[in-house]
Amino acid sequence: MVVTRRSARLAQSEQEKEVDSVDGKLKGSPGKNGTPVKTNGTASKEPTPSSAKEKSHPMVFIVFISLLLDLLAFTMILPLLPALMELYRSKDDSGLFQWLLNKVEYFQQILGVPDRYNSVLFGGFLGSLFSFLQFVASPIMGAFSDRFGRKPAILISLIGISSSYVLWAISTNFAVFVLARIVGGLSKGNVSLFLAVIADVSNSATRGKGMAFVGIAFSVGFVLGPLIGALFAQWSYTQESQTWFVVPASLALALALADVLFVAVAFKETLPEGKRAKSVASSVSQAFAYINVIDLFKFSAVSNLDKQSQNRLRRIGLTYFLYLFLYSGLEFTLTFLTYHAFGYTPMQQGKMFAFIGITMAVLQGGYVRRIPEEKTHWAARLGLLLTVPSFQFVGLAASPSLPYRQVFLYIGLFLFAASTAFVVPCMSTLAAQYGSHDQKGKVMGILRSLGALARALGPVIASTAYWSVGSSFTYIFGACLLTIPWYLIKKAK
Repeated sequence: MVVTRRSARLAQSEQEKEVDSVDGKLKGSPGKNGTPVKTNGTASKEPTPSSAKEKSHPMVFIVFISLLLDLLAFTMILPLLPALMELYRSKDDSGLFQWLLNKVEYFQQILGVPDRYNSVLFGGFLGSLFSFLQFVASPIMGAFSDRFGRKPAILISLIGISSSYVLWAISTNFAVFVLARIVGGLSKGNVSLFLAVIADVSNSATRGKGMAFVGIAFSVGFVLGPLIGALFAQWSYTQESQTWFVVPASLALALALADVLFVAVAFKETLPEGKRAKSVASSVSQAFAYINVIDLFKFSAVSNLDKQSQNRLRRIGLTYFLYLFLYSGLEFTLTFLTYHAFGYTPMQQGKMFAFIGITMAVLQGGYVRRIPEEKTHWAARLGLLLTVPSFQFVGLAASPSLPYRQVFLYIGLFLFAASTAFVVPCMSTLAAQYGSHDQKGKVMGILRSLGALARALGPVIASTAYWSVGSSFTYIFGACLLTIPWYLIKKAK
């Protein structure tokens, strides 16, 4: 299950994370004597590169192509998810879906929940399960790559992803589809590994360019992937096939297999033997620092911060977590809301994703990336504040008695895209100001893990609320709760 969290918001989020390895160690920029430049633990800046025109390493382009293939396949399911869940609800009358229905039937009768909302509830559980497995597996796969090299770890991830698409293509019942999402979640460590590859082959002069290529891959993938998936699903509908999802699933599998072959042939190892971890145990122990929840919120892995800087960094981390917890849950249920309230087909869902993605890409490329450092805090507050009316408009649009509902919906989607374009990159920039240069990777790794944890919890909570009290109340109440992270970041300055 994909948490639709994702379009260019994810692109820019990954672009900001300067990771040297998955365990979070960023290479220190050399000072005049060749040693890493360190600060007093507060805001710090890298020395100006000696050559701003230095070319990116060829492996950066290999990463870009592989990541683009992966994301095109990964995002195809986004507009199809509500229709898929409805298919299993109607066809899987003696399998896992029906068994789950029997478990919630008592509460469904008490609350008066329509049968069609059950798909939202089960979809939310699957979305959270996928993200939780990714949250746990990514650091462990990173630890494996630290010991045995990037290439074998990437190939294992890509083969696992391909296997999940095989399962999806044959998922004529809900149990197989659940298994497909489990395999996919456990295998989705390739993004973190690719970030490590870029850090392996980059220096302070070229790292930004490498991360920019990651951002472009996400932008293109999350704009085109949903449209491609919807287009092939629509074609399958015209064939009156009961297994219409097989065509987009098979196309996703073909792209995934092409990705495996491409990496196997074109990718050259970027972590030399001499720089690898001495044992898997030591590398895994460091990886678990990104799974321990208490340590994550305390930023325990970041040392030498003064008390004031430590408190500000923790507040930024808490703000980031609360924002993504609320945001990802409401974002995940968006496709179900448009499916139930507006009767959107997969093609209309794909166009909606394209509208959101293009809006974010324009704002990020045209304005957000040019925001000066001194205005980053203001921009983060603005983005968080815009999130509140964005979800309020969407919640109001879900009301069948409201005139001009489509207008309200697209005003909400525009504000949604605008807020997303600002918040994650600006929050990442704020967090990156803390810690010495050789600890910035730890800061960004912890921030990434907090985000992954939030996305593992948000969908199941929001979907449960959607199922029990309805979409309008869930969105409007969730929008009100989003004032909390805005207040926290306002106090973090």
